[in-house]
Amino acid sequence: MLDIAGANFMVLYYAGADDNSNHKKCNRMKSSLVMTILGEDRPGLVEELSTLVGEHGGNWEESRMAHLAGHFAGILRVVLPAEERDSLIAALKGLKPRLAIQVTESPDALPGTTLRAVTVEIVGQDRPGIVSQITRAMTAHRINVDELSTECTSAPMSAEQLFIARARVRIPDTVSMETLRDELEEIAADLMIDLSVE
Repeated sequence: MLDIAGANFMVLYYAGADDNSNHKKCNRMKSSLVMTILGEDRPGLVEELSTLVGEHGGNWEESRMAHLAGHFAGILRVVLPAEERDSLIAALKGLKPRLAIQVTESPDALPGTTLRAVTVEIVGQDRPGIVSQITRAMTAHRINVDELSTECTSAPMSAEQLFIARARVRIPDTVSMETLRDELEEIAADLMIDLSVE
């Protein structure tokens, strides 16, 4: 009985090892690409990009895109079969000069400290140096900015220009939220702006 159980155990063990090996082989066959895109805005631009990605077996994983001063700007990450990588890059080059495209290989995962996602919002009278001073404090704590959107708009009760910013950042677990909030609020007081950290 022990021999049979042992034999069964060995069969299951080696089958698991083969499955794991095949899984790793499958992962090696995928390529992850990050692309930055810039060009004059026009209808159908995103559809053209997504069609190229789909024709090469790619999956549109995540993206950030915006319209600024008549131009289209974006960054996106796609995952596709490794054998389709060079073909897709060549196809993307065919979109020039209408679009300026930069393609970079992306690692599957980035090792490091565990990070917490936090949102920082800023509202105040527009003036030079707001973004610079806030991000300098974040950099000192090795805080990474994932997303940043800013705009200037007229104040509702006056002709003054208001600066509005919203950032999603990732904070290392080693950084005290209380300490960070105190530092940012001190800078906000000097700049005479409202700042919130959530």
